[in-house]
Amino acid sequence: MKTLEQIGVRALKEHIIRNWMTHDAMWFFHCLQSHGIQEANRLNKAAIKSLAAVELKRACGLFGIDKGGIDTFDKLKDAINAVFSVSKGDFMRFTYDFPEKNILRWEWADRDCFAYTSMQRLGVIERYECGVLYRVLCWIESMGVECSVPAGLDGCLMHTSGRCSGEVRFFFP
Repeated sequence: MKTLEQIGVRALKEHIIRNWMTHDAMWFFHCLQSHGIQEANRLNKAAIKSLAAVELKRACGLFGIDKGGIDTFDKLKDAINAVFSVSKGDFMRFTYDFPEKNILRWEWADRDCFAYTSMQRLGVIERYECGVLYRVLCWIESMGVECSVPAGLDGCLMHTSGRCSGEVRFFFP
């Protein structure tokens, strides 16, 4: 049997994130089965909003970032990088970057979004409200940073436009 030290941080992180995402998927599935897609979406977003603030606070604390002091784009980038570094698994085939000041850009590779694929399998993709992007927007909201986002984020961009990519623009005083 291997020890945690032999397994390594990267493999342990992937294991924990995969388990957490499987729990999240099972929770959504059972909400869907019991209450239908509209209520499953509502409950999912309520849970995400509650989680996001805690998740951001913990990640910032882990990396020594003052979550209360996100008043510049550089501090926002640090906070977003921190929370993604502990919550994004390698199996989540999306990229994000900051191509210019006050811009966050994301893109999913090859229509390979785990939420999109799962909602297709469940037959509810037409009415699914994206929880993945909503989670990131809740991180930003909990930092108290004003931003603008593209239209259509209330549904699934992969389903409605064939790809999931876009930009968030930030406004700092």
